[in-house]
Amino acid sequence: MSEVSERVREIRKDYIMGELNESSVSGDPIVQFKQWMEEAIKAEVPEPNAMSLATANASGHPSVRIVLLRGLDDRGFAFFTNYLSHKGADLAENPHAALAFFWPELERQVRVMGKVRKVSAEESDAYFRSRPRSSRIGAWASPQSQVIDDRKFLELKVDEFETEFERGEVVRPEHWGGYRLYPESVEYWQGRASRLHDRVKYTRSGMNWNIHRLAP
Repeated sequence: MSEVSERVREIRKDYIMGELNESSVSGDPIVQFKQWMEEAIKAEVPEPNAMSLATANASGHPSVRIVLLRGLDDRGFAFFTNYLSHKGADLAENPHAALAFFWPELERQVRVMGKVRKVSAEESDAYFRSRPRSSRIGAWASPQSQVIDDRKFLELKVDEFETEFERGEVVRPEHWGGYRLYPESVEYWQGRASRLHDRVKYTRSGMNWNIHRLAP
């Protein structure tokens, strides 16, 4: 066994910071999420809105990456990207996805699964306008997930679109916009000692939510 493999196998951490009871959580998983997000922000967790986004194509081949949560309301969790990217291609074939948030400073994790739909053009426009100008130029310059020759290709594309939009607003390209994941299940995880973690899962039932404790 390699030294790295042995060291990885020996990593141990006991979780002692908190507890989670199904009797005390909110009846609405979005309300509960907002509470935990606020606590993560107050705890100064680095990029608390960073989340793993897992997608799969029509053949079931999975893919996962980190993206940023950019919208949260009663409907669900919104993020923005290039519609022609790998994740966009997956979602066009299979509009189901999963999210995972991990806040080690609080010994907490949240998992979300559900269906995904594009947000409205108006919502995508509003968010795009809020981005720094350089990021808006980048959305035009980068053929996300496509093979390119080198970084010089990107730099030339940036120069090209800087020139194109030199005298006007950088408008949103049609291939760029938002998605919203509409949750069908949400699981809250609080680390506990001896790996006997607390897990509370919400499962949608019509307009209501069922709440259950899961074994760790």
